Amino acid sequence: MAVKTDPDWSLMQSFLAVAEGGSLSAAARLTGQSQPTLGRQIRQLEQNLDSTLFARHARGLDLTDEGRAILAAARQMRAAMKQIELTVAGRESDLPGRVRVTASEIVSQHLLPPIIAQLRQDYPMIGIDLIATDDTENLLFREADVAVRMYRPEQLDIVALHLGDIQISVCAARSYLERHGRPRHLDDLNRHTLLGYDQSPLILHGMHALGIAATRDWFTIRCDDQNAYWELLRAGCGIGFSQKVLIDNAPEVEPLDLGLPIPALPVWLAAPQATRRTPRVSVVWDALEKGLLPFVS
Repeated sequence: MAVKTDPDWSLMQSFLAVAEGGSLSAAARLTGQSQPTLGRQIRQLEQNLDSTLFARHARGLDLTDEGRAILAAARQMRAAMKQIELTVAGRESDLPGRVRVTASEIVSQHLLPPIIAQLRQDYPMIGIDLIATDDTENLLFREADVAVRMYRPEQLDIVALHLGDIQISVCAARSYLERHGRPRHLDDLNRHTLLGYDQSPLILHGMHALGIAATRDWFTIRCDDQNAYWELLRAGCGIGFSQKVLIDNAPEVEPLDLGLPIPALPVWLAAPQATRRTPRVSVVWDALEKGLLPFVS
């Protein structure tokens, strides 16, 4: 591999997108660039490095030996560039600007809107990008500035604060319970319609941790979308699990005490250490902390 010119970071970004996406179409979705542009950039990088980085086939692109040889270094370049961005962002002293907040779909829909509305009243110069997703956004790659997590962040260089815990309860719509009766014991669930997740193993793992040998087949209705799952509960489709903060604000839904010691869901705030104290990130952090505290115990 003979390098004809210094590596161009923009070309390396395209290389990483294609390498990690597996095709030009997948890389285009990741980067927002067109497939022809990405194709030209890959060819330019291959010309600059005097090497073939990808093998073309009908399903997409596979890394060649040369491509695999530079993949780790390219990822290190990306991490270094992100660290530079974080360092520069950490020196910003202006309050106006945008802050990217990420949280689960349930928290984003049911808890954050009034908090963000109050924040906008108090600080109209700060714009908010809300990323509602159950996927993990990488704070160190500036995919978000502040995250509301339902687990303790373990990454280095991340500042995290445990706000408290949200209780989880077995519950069902009163309309369902009036039709089918109220279970009093765990064994009573055998006679009821249960709501569970489809591909996500979270409910099954939780039940197994409690010593309940549940299987996916126990659940008559399955849905991985958290908001759709909650609406199925509210509509009276069966018995399931939900956060106490949602049940408390839904008079049509009733919590059920079956004697199950269901672990609570921890709530953490997290942000990159390099930007945690920048004025606008600090303002958003404080607003989220204040706004979420009433929902945790």
